[in-house]
Amino acid sequence: MSHALWIRLGAGFMFLAVGLGAFGAHALKARLPPELLAVFETGVRYQVYHALALLLLAALRGPEKAGWCFAAGIVLFSGSLYLLALTGVRKWGAVAPVGGLLFLIGWLIVLFGRDASAGSVLDRLNL
Repeated sequence: MSHALWIRLGAGFMFLAVGLGAFGAHALKARLPPELLAVFETGVRYQVYHALALLLLAALRGPEKAGWCFAAGIVLFSGSLYLLALTGVRKWGAVAPVGGLLFLIGWLIVLFGRDASAGSVLDRLNL
C-alpha cells in the first residue's frame, strides 16, 4: 500500500474535522445541550489527533497496520460520538471504546512495530 494513501486519508479526515468543528461551534451550539456538545467536540478532537497521526505516519513511512488502526478508530470512535451527539441515542456510546482500543493498538504498533526494510519509526528518528 502506498504512503500516499495515508496522506490522502489524513488530509481528508482533517478536512472533515475542521468542517465538523465549525458545524459544532456554530450550528450545534444553540441546538444541543452542553453535555452532547461536549461529546461532539471530543469526537472532533480525537479525529484531529489521529488524522495528524496518519500524516505523520506517511511522512515517517511508518507501519501500515497502525494507519489502518487509526483510520478505523476515527470512524468508530469519532463517528459513534457524532451519532450519539446528533441523535441522542446512548447506545452509540458503546461503539466508542472499540475505536479507542484501535487507537491504542495503533500507537503500540508505532511504538514497537518494525518494518522489514527500514526498522522501527523510532530507528528512523534516531531515538
